[in-house]
Amino acid sequence: MMVLDSRALNRATLARQFLLDRTDTPVLGVIAHLCGMQAQEPQEPFVGLWSRVRAFHPAALDGLLTGRDVVRTHLMRRTVHLVTAGDALAWRARHDTMLRRRVLTTYRRELAELDPDEVAAAGREIMADGRPRTMAELVDALTGRWPAPPRRALGELLVAALIPMAQLPPRGLWRAKAGVRNLPLATWLGRDIAPLSPNGSDQAGRALVRRYLAAFGPATSADLRAWCGLAGLPAAVEAVREELIAFRDERGRQLLDLPGAPRPDPGTPAPVRFLPAFDNAILGYHDRSRIVDDAHRGLSVTGARVVLVDGRVAATWNVTAGIVTVTPLRRLSRSDRAAVIEEGRSLASFLSDGDSDRVQIDASSA
Repeated sequence: MMVLDSRALNRATLARQFLLDRTDTPVLGVIAHLCGMQAQEPQEPFVGLWSRVRAFHPAALDGLLTGRDVVRTHLMRRTVHLVTAGDALAWRARHDTMLRRRVLTTYRRELAELDPDEVAAAGREIMADGRPRTMAELVDALTGRWPAPPRRALGELLVAALIPMAQLPPRGLWRAKAGVRNLPLATWLGRDIAPLSPNGSDQAGRALVRRYLAAFGPATSADLRAWCGLAGLPAAVEAVREELIAFRDERGRQLLDLPGAPRPDPGTPAPVRFLPAFDNAILGYHDRSRIVDDAHRGLSVTGARVVLVDGRVAATWNVTAGIVTVTPLRRLSRSDRAAVIEEGRSLASFLSDGDSDRVQIDASSA
């Protein structure tokens, strides 16, 4: 079985994530290919798309959100994701058990006396009038029946697990500062959520396996589980295994992939890329060593924005008053610094609508 080293996996990831070459694919197609984008920080997907899509303009994503082609909803790992309407409806039922379990585990003591099905029915009854509500407003409507649980626990149970919700615009629009207003997915999209396969064939699970590998492969089963948070996918993997090919990594673990998916030569040059907080390319794996050193792995869960140099996390970045500030995690060569500054100027211009192209590298860092 062919062994793929870390650099080979890195280049495959960059290619699948449109980070090796920007794409001309329409934004809707990019979001679909990526299996969604983590989006609990509403503005971050704009940078993620700018780094991937040639000539990206924020209005393209705004139009998809207001046009209901793309939706913000709790899905993979119980985090807010930006996904296509079709994927939200096709995948939500497959995630229901995981979403419920994660909230009930987080608030085990606070919610111990509740019947989740009874709470769900009451919540759906409230939301049946078609009026968008904040989590607080929904909890207010129910606290007369369940006054004991903390409001936060009851609210998260309802909007992140029991009732499939869409977070409505202007939340998630370019430069919008708006709170979360929720509406049931089926109401917002005008279509019902697809039920689980009645014959137990788990068609949704099989689709998740294929789609994940197309966007993140080659990858292990542990990577797949870390990405989606679902524990019940081994049967789906086995069901599609004949469609897949297998490799080994340097530690001897089996990697699965789609036969025709891109696996560039490890020597392929990788351009500098600025990634937003919680980017797919990092959070999509259990073993993130293909893109970030173990010493810096914690950056991926703290919401740090990172800079890729030669395909690997080499710096963090932030922006204040129109100035993009880069903080290296290691010493950068002169040519790397020049490439970082050039891409940073383009980012500063994007974020400021052309008013600023200022970028600086923190001289006090490594």
